[in-house]
Amino acid sequence: MVSTLPETPYEKTTLPNGVRIVTGPMTGVKSASLIFYYGVGSRYEPAGIAGVSHFLEHMLFKGTERRPHPMMISQEVEGVGGVLNAATGRESTNYWAKVPSTHFALAFDVLADILRNSVIDAAELDKERSVIFEEIRSIQDSPEELVHEVIDEVVWGEQGVGRSIAGSEETVGTVDRAGMVDFWRRNYGPDRLVVAAAGDLQHDAVVELTDRFFGDLEPVTGSNQWETTLNTQNEPRVRLVQRETEQAHLCLAMPALPYTTERRYVQSTIEAVLSSGMSSRLFQEIREKRGLVYSVYGYFRPYADVGQGVVYAGTDLERVEETITATVGELRKLRDEPVPADELRRTKDLRNGRLLMGLEDSRSVAGWIGSQEATYGEIRTPEQVMEKIEAVTVEEVQELAGELFRDERLSLALVGPYDDEPKFRDLLRL
Repeated sequence: MVSTLPETPYEKTTLPNGVRIVTGPMTGVKSASLIFYYGVGSRYEPAGIAGVSHFLEHMLFKGTERRPHPMMISQEVEGVGGVLNAATGRESTNYWAKVPSTHFALAFDVLADILRNSVIDAAELDKERSVIFEEIRSIQDSPEELVHEVIDEVVWGEQGVGRSIAGSEETVGTVDRAGMVDFWRRNYGPDRLVVAAAGDLQHDAVVELTDRFFGDLEPVTGSNQWETTLNTQNEPRVRLVQRETEQAHLCLAMPALPYTTERRYVQSTIEAVLSSGMSSRLFQEIREKRGLVYSVYGYFRPYADVGQGVVYAGTDLERVEETITATVGELRKLRDEPVPADELRRTKDLRNGRLLMGLEDSRSVAGWIGSQEATYGEIRTPEQVMEKIEAVTVEEVQELAGELFRDERLSLALVGPYDDEPKFRDLLRL
């Protein structure tokens, strides 16, 4: 076993089979959090079974050989005051628990059991398929959620990063037990597993548990891989979803940088200028000054090879054109006018402060170290990340804004009672 990170508050060990363990021991807390990260998600799936990663995540909580009923899984963790859950993304899937630190070994046992020994019962699979159908339908019934799914499709089409993580009723309907077990066994191998733990714990104890439960995992062959995403957009795109809604819901988006570039710190600074807090530009201009919306925010979603920037707004049906124009205007301003030095200073202070405050809880520390190891293969301390934030310049912000905010890169998704695509396309002018 080889440990690294000697000069950081975090520790790392890699088992001979490739499983990585990263820990962040904390003082002054009585909890411990555990997260299992697997480097596989929805963009790894063949289009015909889109949604299988999310479906599998659900099924792993439905019973094991030792805990044949789902209630037995939840009760063991909740019975000591803990919580457990899971989440599927486009490039990773994680399973986590947070418990009083005296029950950390129990939480490890429960999560390891579902990840290694779930039975994937065929009857439970059909039952859970119906649950996922309802989940998919609930998104269709919620315009505020639906518009985020639609904008992904508008920007990326049928490519993996453009498909819904949950899949469709058609694709989820094709997944049978044999196909799910095959996907599980081929993609939950040791080389894709990061075990992250933080709180009132010792690194060596976490390594011992990991070795006990996962040290015998054999390398797998035939794992699914994601396909490189192509960006072929050369003109504005608009998708209108006609609904008789009480409010218009819109997303304005553009391709952006992947997380594999150091310029991600410049990109996240642009995100903060636009959308971090009530003092951000979008909130102040679109909501406070103009009174156009109740909710407006932006985010960047980076992947390994591409990224995507999105601004969401919900507005009155009669003011949707004004809202789009005002939002485009804020992107234009950021592109054409240097961010004032005092505003950039405030933005950096906000980001640094929220970063530090966000790491007061054992689960957030486990997420910090685990996601970095799973994504980048290395862990930077908050201080190292703050140095990167501090290094961002006014010139870098304007340069990147000029690359990202261009007419031919803009896309609009709009849910509401509208049918005139050319009219909305004409609004996408920077």
